[in-house]
Amino acid sequence: MNTTCLQYLASWHQPLARAIRPVFLSVAAVLLLPPICSADAPDGYPFQPFDQAMAQAKSDAKPLFVYFGRYGCGYCEKTNKEAFIDPTVKARYIANYALAYVDAESGRRLRLHSGERITERELGTRYNALVTPVFSFLTPDGKPIYRMIGVQRIEDLIEADRRIQAALAKEAQ
Repeated sequence: MNTTCLQYLASWHQPLARAIRPVFLSVAAVLLLPPICSADAPDGYPFQPFDQAMAQAKSDAKPLFVYFGRYGCGYCEKTNKEAFIDPTVKARYIANYALAYVDAESGRRLRLHSGERITERELGTRYNALVTPVFSFLTPDGKPIYRMIGVQRIEDLIEADRRIQAALAKEAQ
């Protein structure tokens, strides 16, 4: 290759590299950021992955409380800061439920009690958590008992717990 051809290639290569670099970095950030960032459960609660909480619910013979959230969910954050912060809510939910947190957009894999392997996203679809937040109360076998969608207040969470506990007490009679 002659010198003129090399000079020509070098003359368009540098500007092209400078133009592509920001696009490349943006694409890389979008692809790498979701695994790094994940949805957060409320602070101070012993939330577990769904499969572990399901095993705990079975061994402790108590219902499962499943919080379907996702990274960047403003309504999840609002509920975390305004309702789950309450000490009464915290005490009741820790005492009465096996707690599971599911990132409704995650590709994290779980093994269900049936042995089936699915992602958290697929689990969210299975339980109709198509928006977030969704709060589902389930039997230890995974059957839905009660469900709440959207921002919840302290009163909403306490009332839901009262209803679930009353239904369980009535069923035990």
